[in-house]
Amino acid sequence: MTKKFDLCVIGAGPGGYVSAIRASQLGLKVAIIEANHLGGICLNWGCIPTKALLKSSEVNHLLHHVNEYGFSVKDIQHDFTKIIERSRAVSKKLSQGIAGLMKKNKVEVIEGFAKFLDAKKISISKDGKEIEQVEASYFVVATGARARIINGLEPDGENIWTYREAMTAKKLPKSLIVVGSGAIGCEFASFYRNMGTEVTIVEMAENILPVEDEEISKLARKSFEKQGIKVLTSASLKSLTKNKKGDEISVTAKIEIAGKAEEITAEKVIMAVGIVANIENLGLEKTKVKIEKNQISVNQYLETAEPNIFAIGDVVGAPWLAHKASHEGIIASEKIASKLGKYDAKKVHAIKTQNIPGCTYSMPQIASIGLTEKKAKELGKKVKIGKFPYLANGKAIAMGESEGLIKVIFDEKTGELLGAHLIGAEVTEMIQGFAIAKQAELTEEDLMHTIFPHPTMSEMMHEAVLDAYGKVIHF
Repeated sequence: MTKKFDLCVIGAGPGGYVSAIRASQLGLKVAIIEANHLGGICLNWGCIPTKALLKSSEVNHLLHHVNEYGFSVKDIQHDFTKIIERSRAVSKKLSQGIAGLMKKNKVEVIEGFAKFLDAKKISISKDGKEIEQVEASYFVVATGARARIINGLEPDGENIWTYREAMTAKKLPKSLIVVGSGAIGCEFASFYRNMGTEVTIVEMAENILPVEDEEISKLARKSFEKQGIKVLTSASLKSLTKNKKGDEISVTAKIEIAGKAEEITAEKVIMAVGIVANIENLGLEKTKVKIEKNQISVNQYLETAEPNIFAIGDVVGAPWLAHKASHEGIIASEKIASKLGKYDAKKVHAIKTQNIPGCTYSMPQIASIGLTEKKAKELGKKVKIGKFPYLANGKAIAMGESEGLIKVIFDEKTGELLGAHLIGAEVTEMIQGFAIAKQAELTEEDLMHTIFPHPTMSEMMHEAVLDAYGKVIHF
């Protein structure tokens, strides 16, 4: 017998499960289909376990610098297996928590792989065999993405890794090449370097973290190199060759920089060259859903060309962020509920990508929102730029974190906050202040008249705003 629902969500990642919960809150009968793990990539193989790893590397870094705080520690050792096990345990605990949330919100969880038979019906299979069919008034496709594979440079799971192997390594490699310097690449480079691995970053673009403000990217590079990370930019990876010497296997990367060939050999290689949307084998060809540039096309309310099918998260394109997917999930569910007469259509809001903050949890942390200085000027904006360094903040100095910068960009004419770009300790927490400011459309006057607590590192946000208008106090 075919099960029937108001909404069926395909994929239980941070977009899918949030969409399911919100729909249930609004009174819809909801099912969620997941082929692998509740919580998706972010919870099981991305955002969460990597933060657990980075915390361990942060502790290791601190232990090697405790003398700066008046302590002495001898014979510092680590158990790499336990570090990996802790990371996996964190993911497992949270995955179980998602199962509890589904039960609490009366969302029916169906394990299996979903495929559209038509716009109103899906087939669910497990181990290649159909287990049931589901009909729904509406669907949300939240199937996420996977690591991008380059032909001729395919990971082998042993010496050439994707993010999965990088976070479940059996032992700490002595040397590592990280190909790609987006958030994933930089976080793994930071983790392994702070654990003692010799790390080289290979980036095709002119700067590492190429989506970030150029000034911030250059500061990140300077910090990474200070930590002993070798950084190669404008570098094209041509080949990866395995070498065997006795029982040991290494990998040699052939790289071209400014027309000159260079070879680097390391124990392991991490391929962090982007992600690809999971759109295959979903039966989308049996619907009106349109695929463009290998991702599902949607409007600002996450609607596809098929009226009853929505899509959210990584499967609809950049920015590939868990919090963006979650927010899209809420928008989609509220839009669907409004179509079913269970939510006020006037309350449904469109996604504003310019208000989505991005975070990189390396050492130092990087966070940003809105336009970069370069992009703002390219758009013809007359801007006012404000900056404030960590070395002028009392709390940062007291914490031993005097390396960093807060940078803000305002529209000279209107006072609109166009962008904010931060590098340094805890900026991934501070960025939310600027996110609220952008969402609330606060001006420079509003921010200048806001009272920030002392002593905090958040005071630097205030000082950066003051600096943009020639009113900075402490620098």
